[in-house]
Amino acid sequence: MGETPSRLDELAHRAGPWLARSAAAPEQHLTAVLANSFEQIAWRDTYAQSAGLRELSEELAERHDHATDLLADVFLAAYKAGPRLRERTEMTPSRLVNHQIISSLVESPEFAELHRETVGDPYAAAMAVLAQGTALREMLERLRPAREQAERAAKARQAAEGAAAAVGAALQQAAAGTGADGTVPAPAAETVRRAVQHAESAEAAGTAARQAAQDAAHALAATAPGLRPTARKAVTKAAETVREEAALMRAWGVGPGELERLPYDERVRLAERLRTSRLAQWAELIGRFRQMADGERARKVENATGELIGVTLGDDLSRVIPSELANLGLPALRAVFAARYAAGELMLYDSQGEQTTGRGAIIACVDTSHSMYMEGPGGGTREAWAKACALALLDQARHAKRDFVGILFSSADRLRVFRFPAGEPAGTTQVLDFAETFLGGGTSYQTPLSAAAELLEEEFDDTARARGDIVMLTDDECDVTETWMRNWNAAKHRLGFRVFGVAIGAPRAAEADSVLDTLSDNLRSVEDFTDVQVAADLFRVI
Repeated sequence: MGETPSRLDELAHRAGPWLARSAAAPEQHLTAVLANSFEQIAWRDTYAQSAGLRELSEELAERHDHATDLLADVFLAAYKAGPRLRERTEMTPSRLVNHQIISSLVESPEFAELHRETVGDPYAAAMAVLAQGTALREMLERLRPAREQAERAAKARQAAEGAAAAVGAALQQAAAGTGADGTVPAPAAETVRRAVQHAESAEAAGTAARQAAQDAAHALAATAPGLRPTARKAVTKAAETVREEAALMRAWGVGPGELERLPYDERVRLAERLRTSRLAQWAELIGRFRQMADGERARKVENATGELIGVTLGDDLSRVIPSELANLGLPALRAVFAARYAAGELMLYDSQGEQTTGRGAIIACVDTSHSMYMEGPGGGTREAWAKACALALLDQARHAKRDFVGILFSSADRLRVFRFPAGEPAGTTQVLDFAETFLGGGTSYQTPLSAAAELLEEEFDDTARARGDIVMLTDDECDVTETWMRNWNAAKHRLGFRVFGVAIGAPRAAEADSVLDTLSDNLRSVEDFTDVQVAADLFRVI
């Protein structure tokens, strides 16, 4: 007697529990932080551009699976405006360890401080990931037993789900060959029965998977308290790293807008150069100079009348005394008023106040002789103070829409000129080149001052702008020839420029009747190389 043909409905009834189990299986996620498509693109683009992220991922992956998914979670938590984590039950078991780590980081009290520095900035978020690399490695090692349990749960679950899916595939193939009377060919029916038997035997694997998942959850719960100190230290370090780099950028005059326009790799190179610059350790001094200069600009009132000290003659109608104005009320005297105005002989109130600012270029002549390396009693070097002051003068020129020129000098044959025209952006690379260049050698006043006078002469010939300002920053005293001094005075009279001398730790240069004093309209001395206030008045009158 032949075998009774199988009917499709009978096979479907037998396979039903496995079909239902396969259909009811919830979606399992690989990342713990909820993210939309744009945020995921930000992660992928940043990962593709950052060699540091890729190297960290490869290093972690040598001992731990799914390291890239963990780095994605750390990045997204820092980058997103309002990071939210999935429930544990939504995660595939193999990623439960990642979920625990990111939970420890996000729930630490210090995370809010870090998040303020990184939100919306993919570069800063990547920096935060890299800064936490050591802590991530430590936490992954501590969670290794829990990860192994989770991996076993994941494999058992995959086996059970695979068996259930095989039942569905076999039944679908059987249905395709079912006859009009509902009978299924014997080979197809046998395939369904074997798939069901395999699924029944895999039920034990499914039970093992659930037990392994519970064991992994208990192991994670047991290790969670031990992760918190590590997580807090990691978040604190990341916040400090991001904040320090932001402060370094601000100190060097690199604004947020410029940073956002920089490609990732260029921003990395710029940050590295700033950190390794010879003057990087004095970034705080540079920042304080710029902050002080901003404050002095806010206090400055150009063309202020100052303190009244008497009466003088001139043509400034804003200072005409009342008796002169009374002449305008008499028709017969109006012509006399006009004639005296044209001749600059109106009686005016005379005042004593701060000088009005110049209109020509601002030129900073910075001594870079060997002695400028010397440190002062308050810390800091002469070079650092001079360069910080010069960079603040560059800001001053940009604010006033004036050209700026930085002249680095030492011996008579050593000179470097850096020009920053008012109508062009001051490129960060050029600014750094100016700040980092050090010539060494002795000191010569004539070479840099002659170059400065020639630049002001050129500016006057091209634009008719006069009244430039030269700031001479030096730590030495040296002689000039009589012939040079006559030519210098003639150029100064013709172009109307002013000279401000700054003797940096140089008592002889700061003395009355010194060469620097003779050359300068205004001279000050700097003894504490961390003090920025000694130069405050420069930024009110330049």
